[in-house]
Amino acid sequence: MRIPVDPSASRRFSPPSNSLQPVPGKMNDVSSPAGQPDAAAAVPRLRPHENRSMAEIIADHPAELVRTDSPNFLCSVLPSHWRCNKTLPVAFKVVALGDIPDGTVVTVMAGNDENYSAELRNASGVMKNQVARFNDLRFVGRSGRGKSFTLTITVFTNPPQVATYHRAIKVTVDGPREPRNPRQSQSSPPWSYEQTYPSYLSPMASPSVHSTTPLSSTRVSDYASWPCDSALERVLNPASCLVSFD
Repeated sequence: MRIPVDPSASRRFSPPSNSLQPVPGKMNDVSSPAGQPDAAAAVPRLRPHENRSMAEIIADHPAELVRTDSPNFLCSVLPSHWRCNKTLPVAFKVVALGDIPDGTVVTVMAGNDENYSAELRNASGVMKNQVARFNDLRFVGRSGRGKSFTLTITVFTNPPQVATYHRAIKVTVDGPREPRNPRQSQSSPPWSYEQTYPSYLSPMASPSVHSTTPLSSTRVSDYASWPCDSALERVLNPASCLVSFD
Protein backbone atom coordinates (compact mmCIF):
# COMPACT_ATOMS: atom_id res chain seq x y z
CA MET A 1 0.00 0.00 0.00
CA ARG A 2 1.53 3.29 -1.01
CA ILE A 3 0.84 6.37 1.04
CA PRO A 4 0.47 9.51 -0.98
CA VAL A 5 3.02 12.24 -0.06
CA ASP A 6 2.19 15.87 -0.21
CA PRO A 7 4.70 17.61 -2.53
CA SER A 8 4.67 20.75 -0.41
CA ALA A 9 6.06 18.86 2.60
CA SER A 10 9.10 17.44 0.77
CA ARG A 11 10.96 20.72 0.43
CA ARG A 12 14.38 20.88 2.07
CA PHE A 13 15.11 23.16 5.06
CA SER A 14 17.13 26.19 4.09
CA PRO A 15 19.18 27.95 6.83
CA PRO A 16 18.43 31.60 7.53
CA SER A 17 20.40 34.17 5.64
CA ASN A 18 23.43 35.79 7.34
CA SER A 19 22.75 39.12 5.78
CA LEU A 20 20.42 40.40 8.47
CA GLN A 21 19.50 44.02 8.61
CA PRO A 22 20.62 45.81 11.77
CA VAL A 23 17.78 46.32 14.14
CA PRO A 24 17.87 49.67 15.89
CA GLY A 25 18.38 49.03 19.56
CA LYS A 26 20.48 49.89 22.61
CA MET A 27 23.22 47.42 21.78
CA ASN A 28 23.89 48.96 18.38
CA ASP A 29 23.99 52.50 19.73
CA VAL A 30 27.47 51.97 21.20
CA SER A 31 29.09 51.12 17.89
CA SER A 32 26.94 53.37 15.76
CA PRO A 33 28.18 56.80 14.64
CA ALA A 34 25.31 58.37 16.51
CA GLY A 35 26.89 57.36 19.86
CA GLN A 36 30.24 59.08 19.23
CA PRO A 37 29.17 62.63 20.12
CA ASP A 38 28.03 61.41 23.56
CA ALA A 39 31.46 59.89 24.28
CA ALA A 40 33.23 63.04 23.16
CA ALA A 41 31.05 65.17 25.39
CA ALA A 42 32.27 63.25 28.47
CA VAL A 43 35.90 64.29 27.85
CA PRO A 44 36.70 67.81 29.09
CA ARG A 45 37.51 69.95 26.10
CA LEU A 46 40.31 72.48 25.97
CA ARG A 47 39.89 76.08 25.10
CA PRO A 48 41.39 77.21 21.78
CA HIS A 49 44.19 79.21 23.43
CA GLU A 50 44.94 76.35 25.84
CA ASN A 51 45.24 73.60 23.26
CA ARG A 52 48.96 73.28 23.90
CA SER A 53 51.20 70.80 25.62
CA MET A 54 52.05 71.09 29.28
CA ALA A 55 55.72 71.59 28.45
CA GLU A 56 54.91 74.63 26.32
CA ILE A 57 52.86 76.22 29.08
CA ILE A 58 55.61 75.65 31.64
CA ALA A 59 58.15 77.10 29.20
CA ASP A 60 56.07 80.28 28.96
CA HIS A 61 56.20 80.63 32.77
CA PRO A 62 59.71 79.57 33.80
CA ALA A 63 60.31 79.11 37.52
CA GLU A 64 56.63 79.84 38.19
CA LEU A 65 54.66 76.67 37.44
CA VAL A 66 55.39 73.02 38.16
CA ARG A 67 53.79 69.75 37.11
CA THR A 68 51.51 67.72 39.33
CA ASP A 69 50.69 64.05 39.03
CA SER A 70 47.50 65.05 37.18
CA PRO A 71 47.82 65.99 33.48
CA ASN A 72 45.02 68.54 33.89
CA PHE A 73 46.55 70.82 36.54
CA LEU A 74 49.66 72.86 37.21
CA CYS A 75 50.55 74.80 40.36
CA SER A 76 53.00 77.41 41.56
CA VAL A 77 56.52 76.46 42.53
CA LEU A 78 57.03 76.59 46.30
CA PRO A 79 60.35 77.30 48.06
CA SER A 80 62.16 74.18 49.15
CA HIS A 81 62.47 75.44 52.75
CA TRP A 82 60.28 77.97 54.52
CA ARG A 83 59.43 79.25 57.98
CA CYS A 84 56.11 78.27 59.51
CA ASN A 85 53.27 80.82 59.50
CA LYS A 86 55.10 83.11 57.09
CA THR A 87 53.70 84.63 53.90
CA LEU A 88 54.99 82.96 50.74
CA PRO A 89 57.17 85.05 48.43
CA VAL A 90 54.70 84.51 45.55
CA ALA A 91 50.95 83.94 45.80
CA PHE A 92 50.10 80.27 45.31
CA LYS A 93 47.84 79.42 42.36
CA VAL A 94 46.47 76.38 40.55
CA VAL A 95 46.16 76.43 36.75
CA ALA A 96 43.65 74.13 35.03
CA LEU A 97 44.35 72.88 31.52
CA GLY A 98 40.79 71.63 31.05
CA ASP A 99 37.51 73.51 31.02
CA ILE A 100 36.66 74.15 34.67
CA PRO A 101 33.60 76.31 35.37
CA ASP A 102 34.18 79.61 37.09
CA GLY A 103 33.35 79.56 40.78
CA THR A 104 34.62 76.00 41.34
CA VAL A 105 36.16 75.68 44.80
CA VAL A 106 39.77 74.49 45.03
CA THR A 107 41.37 73.42 48.32
CA VAL A 108 44.92 72.53 49.34
CA MET A 109 46.05 70.08 52.02
CA ALA A 110 49.59 69.28 53.21
CA GLY A 111 50.95 66.24 55.00
CA ASN A 112 53.59 63.54 55.26
CA ASP A 113 54.24 60.38 57.26
CA GLU A 114 55.01 62.41 60.40
CA ASN A 115 52.27 65.06 60.16
CA TYR A 116 49.50 63.60 58.04
CA SER A 117 47.32 66.74 58.10
CA ALA A 118 49.27 69.92 58.71
CA GLU A 119 47.56 73.11 59.73
CA LEU A 120 47.18 75.61 56.90
CA ARG A 121 45.69 79.06 56.64
CA ASN A 122 43.79 80.48 53.67
CA ALA A 123 43.94 77.08 51.99
CA SER A 124 40.93 77.52 49.68
CA GLY A 125 40.44 79.41 46.44
CA VAL A 126 37.91 79.85 43.64
CA MET A 127 38.52 79.02 40.00
CA LYS A 128 38.26 81.96 37.62
CA ASN A 129 39.41 81.87 33.99
CA GLN A 130 41.00 78.46 34.64
CA VAL A 131 43.16 79.87 37.48
CA ALA A 132 42.55 79.54 41.23
CA ARG A 133 44.50 82.04 43.32
CA PHE A 134 45.07 81.62 47.05
CA ASN A 135 45.21 84.79 49.10
CA ASP A 136 48.11 84.55 51.58
CA LEU A 137 48.46 80.77 51.87
CA ARG A 138 50.43 79.95 55.02
CA PHE A 139 51.89 76.72 56.37
CA VAL A 140 51.46 76.68 60.14
CA GLY A 141 52.24 73.02 60.81
CA ARG A 142 55.83 71.82 60.70
CA SER A 143 56.98 69.09 58.35
CA GLY A 144 59.62 67.66 60.67
CA ARG A 145 63.38 67.60 60.56
CA GLY A 146 64.67 66.68 57.13
CA LYS A 147 61.18 66.05 55.72
CA SER A 148 58.93 67.84 53.26
CA PHE A 149 55.20 68.17 52.79
CA THR A 150 53.21 66.66 49.93
CA LEU A 151 50.41 68.92 48.67
CA THR A 152 47.02 67.50 47.76
CA ILE A 153 44.99 69.79 45.49
CA THR A 154 41.27 69.03 45.26
CA VAL A 155 39.09 70.63 42.58
CA PHE A 156 35.43 70.22 43.48
CA THR A 157 33.99 69.44 40.07
CA ASN A 158 31.45 66.66 39.48
CA PRO A 159 33.15 64.26 40.12
CA PRO A 160 35.97 65.93 42.10
CA GLN A 161 39.47 65.94 40.63
CA VAL A 162 42.62 65.51 42.71
CA ALA A 163 46.22 66.50 41.92
CA THR A 164 49.31 65.85 44.05
CA TYR A 165 52.51 67.89 44.35
CA HIS A 166 55.17 65.62 45.89
CA ARG A 167 57.94 66.98 48.14
CA ALA A 168 56.58 70.48 47.75
CA ILE A 169 58.00 72.37 50.75
CA LYS A 170 59.87 71.85 54.04
CA VAL A 171 58.49 73.90 56.93
CA THR A 172 60.43 74.50 60.15
CA VAL A 173 60.27 76.93 63.06
CA ASP A 174 63.29 79.02 62.06
CA GLY A 175 63.13 78.54 58.31
CA PRO A 176 66.23 78.56 56.13
CA ARG A 177 69.38 79.82 57.79
CA GLU A 178 71.17 82.86 56.47
CA PRO A 179 74.55 82.16 54.88
CA ARG A 180 77.44 82.86 57.22
CA ASN A 181 79.69 85.85 56.63
CA PRO A 182 83.10 84.65 55.45
CA ARG A 183 84.77 87.39 57.50
CA GLN A 184 83.34 86.01 60.72
CA SER A 185 84.72 82.54 60.16
CA GLN A 186 88.42 83.42 59.98
CA SER A 187 90.82 80.58 59.66
CA SER A 188 93.12 79.78 62.56
CA PRO A 189 96.82 80.71 62.21
CA PRO A 190 98.91 78.05 60.52
CA TRP A 191 100.59 75.60 62.85
CA SER A 192 103.74 73.78 61.87
CA TYR A 193 104.27 70.46 63.56
CA GLU A 194 107.99 70.65 62.83
CA GLN A 195 108.49 73.50 65.29
CA THR A 196 109.78 72.48 68.70
CA TYR A 197 108.73 73.77 72.07
CA PRO A 198 112.10 75.33 73.05
CA SER A 199 111.76 77.77 70.15
CA TYR A 200 108.58 79.11 71.76
CA LEU A 201 109.92 78.98 75.32
CA SER A 202 113.27 80.62 74.58
CA PRO A 203 111.98 84.20 75.06
CA MET A 204 110.66 83.20 78.48
CA ALA A 205 113.89 81.45 79.52
CA SER A 206 116.08 84.49 78.94
CA PRO A 207 114.34 87.49 80.45
CA SER A 208 115.67 90.88 79.55
CA VAL A 209 117.96 92.53 82.12
CA HIS A 210 117.49 96.24 82.58
CA SER A 211 120.65 98.26 83.12
CA THR A 212 120.78 100.38 86.27
CA THR A 213 123.04 103.16 87.42
CA PRO A 214 125.96 101.74 89.45
CA LEU A 215 126.23 102.69 93.07
CA SER A 216 128.70 105.38 93.97
CA SER A 217 131.67 104.64 96.20
CA THR A 218 130.32 106.80 98.99
CA ARG A 219 127.03 104.92 99.08
CA VAL A 220 128.86 101.60 99.16
CA SER A 221 130.96 102.77 102.10
CA ASP A 222 127.85 103.89 103.90
CA TYR A 223 126.23 100.43 103.43
CA ALA A 224 129.42 98.82 104.65
CA SER A 225 129.47 100.90 107.84
CA TRP A 226 126.04 99.66 108.92
CA PRO A 227 126.13 98.07 112.39
CA CYS A 228 123.92 95.20 111.23
CA ASP A 229 125.98 92.34 109.94
CA SER A 230 123.27 90.18 108.48
CA ALA A 231 119.94 90.61 106.78
CA LEU A 232 118.23 88.55 109.48
CA GLU A 233 119.41 90.96 112.15
CA ARG A 234 118.08 93.90 110.18
CA VAL A 235 114.68 92.24 110.06
CA LEU A 236 114.55 91.23 113.74
CA ASN A 237 116.03 94.45 115.18
CA PRO A 238 115.58 97.25 112.67
CA ALA A 239 116.22 99.98 115.29
CA SER A 240 119.83 98.87 115.78
CA CYS A 241 120.49 99.25 112.08
CA LEU A 242 119.64 102.91 111.87
CA VAL A 243 122.63 104.95 110.76
CA SER A 244 122.91 108.67 110.84
CA PHE A 245 124.40 110.26 107.73
CA ASP A 246 125.46 113.54 109.36
